[in-house]
Amino acid sequence: MPVSVSASTNRPHCGRMNNAKCSILNQIPRRRTRIIQCIYVVGFMDLFGVSMIIPLLSHHVKALGASPTVAGLVGSTYGILQLFSSTIVGSWSDVVGRRYSMLMCLLLSALGYGLLGMSTSIALFLLARIPVGLFKHSLSICRALLSDLVSEVERPLVMGHFNVASSMGFILGPVVGGYLTEHEGGFYTSSFTCAAIFLLNTGLVWLLPWSDALTPRTDANSNSSASNASCHDNDNHFTSTQQNCSHGNSNNQTTASAVTGSVAPEKNQRSWDLDWGEVSLLPSAWRQLSSVGSKINSVASSDMWDLFLVRLLMAMAIMLYYSNFSLAMEERFMLKPKATGYLISYSSTLGALAGFLVGPITKLYSNNMPALLLHSSVLTCCLILLYAAAASVWYVLLSSTFIAISTTIGRTCITDLVLQKGGAHASGTLIGAGQSVTAVGRVLAPLLSGLAQEFSPCGPPILGVGLALAAIVLLMVRVTKWDGRGKRKEAREKRHNLSHTQ
Repeated sequence: MPVSVSASTNRPHCGRMNNAKCSILNQIPRRRTRIIQCIYVVGFMDLFGVSMIIPLLSHHVKALGASPTVAGLVGSTYGILQLFSSTIVGSWSDVVGRRYSMLMCLLLSALGYGLLGMSTSIALFLLARIPVGLFKHSLSICRALLSDLVSEVERPLVMGHFNVASSMGFILGPVVGGYLTEHEGGFYTSSFTCAAIFLLNTGLVWLLPWSDALTPRTDANSNSSASNASCHDNDNHFTSTQQNCSHGNSNNQTTASAVTGSVAPEKNQRSWDLDWGEVSLLPSAWRQLSSVGSKINSVASSDMWDLFLVRLLMAMAIMLYYSNFSLAMEERFMLKPKATGYLISYSSTLGALAGFLVGPITKLYSNNMPALLLHSSVLTCCLILLYAAAASVWYVLLSSTFIAISTTIGRTCITDLVLQKGGAHASGTLIGAGQSVTAVGRVLAPLLSGLAQEFSPCGPPILGVGLALAAIVLLMVRVTKWDGRGKRKEAREKRHNLSHTQ
């Protein structure tokens, strides 16, 4: 059936079926906003539940009769498991889809926190930490899903808002956990409450409008504009219009497949035609393992060592800054633990609200993420140095105010750069690899902090300054190469878009 053209306006009108598809394209922003807002809620509830438990873990282990050494070994179990599982689970989400992987992670995390609520011995406590350590990656999958749903230009703003939502949960959770702990059996009540929150999150993820996630997004680097133009081409029949739309959105089909775990559609099948009746079952276990292995191998063999090394160095620098903060405040300025707690809460709140600044600042830098990362790293290094050399609490307050902002911007920049360089097809693997790098920092930072404190209370932040300087030097050396790779990538994409347009 040929496409009709209005004589009065000389504008093309799609046929009945084609018009429905064109109307879907016009509804993309509103429908995508709905699922993004749901992901914000999932992130808030996730860290709200977790932060209820984290401050109470060490006290509970000691209450079970563990010695300091045993308590330390048990406490390190989570970090070690996260170190090895982050990349694997992230890659698995690329293979089977965000929905399946997120539901599995939330359910098994709920199981772990439920077991924690029944832990009356060290053995049960250790058993409860295993599923949480292996599968508590729901936030990483949320970030990968957001990366699937938005363009590169939108990504910093959306990631910043997601960080705000999750950080607010982390700020409010300890308040509720502390209140529950004041009652008899408070730890067990908090654990079961956390498990219930994860089950509630599971239901919310199950009810998410996943059909909206299948809708192809408009990417600044994709050729969707050519696709939309072909939808309104009044010289073509409906069949050829179908094929042109499908051809122009072939990259988006890969994104839809990663979100839902579906097998890629036929060459001429439109990605927005997919529904749950057409989504295939999970691939076989062998196919999943082989796909996960190939994705991890591709990331390991890629030329992204510099980005991951910068992330490791800056993460360790920030961890060293916070490692003995309370003790240093008491020794250097005779500050009471209560006042130090207020200072930490103040800094955490600013860090959460700083997520709203990410979008405007990236626009100010014209989305030049390497430059923004370099400047935020320099600012973070200077603020850590100011804290280490502070002569009064007011200098500490000043450094705490701005370091919360600089670190929030830096984390968003490094995540965005990793996704830019690695590609959206492996966003789960890349985000998981970044979490593994951070886990390495969590293992090394306490050891380095303990050694540095042997010399001075200011030893850990001074060591952090050295690591941050190393990251800055690496950034200054590698930024020009990133820009060169980015320009070559843009040139290839322009040639690719031009060839499809012709």
